[in-house]
Amino acid sequence: MELIYENPLSAEESIRDFILEGRARISFPGTCMRMENELSPDKMQKANYVLWCPVTFPRNVLITWDFRPVREPGLCILFFAAKGRRGEDLFDDRLAKRTGEYPQYHHGDINAFHVSYFRRKEKDERAFHTCNLRKSYGFHLTAQGGDPIPDADEAADFYHLSVLKRDALVAFSINGLEIFRYQDDGTSCGPLLEDGKIGFRQLAPLIGEYRDLKVFAPDT
Repeated sequence: MELIYENPLSAEESIRDFILEGRARISFPGTCMRMENELSPDKMQKANYVLWCPVTFPRNVLITWDFRPVREPGLCILFFAAKGRRGEDLFDDRLAKRTGEYPQYHHGDINAFHVSYFRRKEKDERAFHTCNLRKSYGFHLTAQGGDPIPDADEAADFYHLSVLKRDALVAFSINGLEIFRYQDDGTSCGPLLEDGKIGFRQLAPLIGEYRDLKVFAPDT
């Protein structure tokens, strides 16, 4: 397996070229990146945001990163294989401006997979924790599994997360435990997604910490 991208997310220089959609406070306590909302959660979707890595990654990737919840409620999403619906680069000027509001990402002019994890928002989500895989364009829920990450006040350390995308397969794991896998038929929820960008999304008022982002070209 070949390492094709590595970022410790440990200092401001680590994200110098990253692109923030929406408004957020990003700091670097210790050797990790901390993200939290700048706008009041009362502003609802306008308080949420996405931080994009500027690199376009190939269609087959293994993405890994470490995550630790600091404050809840809220939720986290990793977007991947994100690009314009007509094949445009995610930041092509022809695409509508995005400002962190979720409908812009699932019913806008981009395609992407979204893995949502550490979902501590609505009452039912807090009572039964799951991780979800959605595919856009559209809001297709394609896979779901139990979330093993404890609540923020019980999370003693970072958790190691990984997303494997190989051809039509998507699999998500936490600390080596597979949470779900999805085999895309390329028809039911739109065509197969190919190359694209990855981005971290948070829902206010959650505070989360991230470190050690790596992307590999998986063995065939």
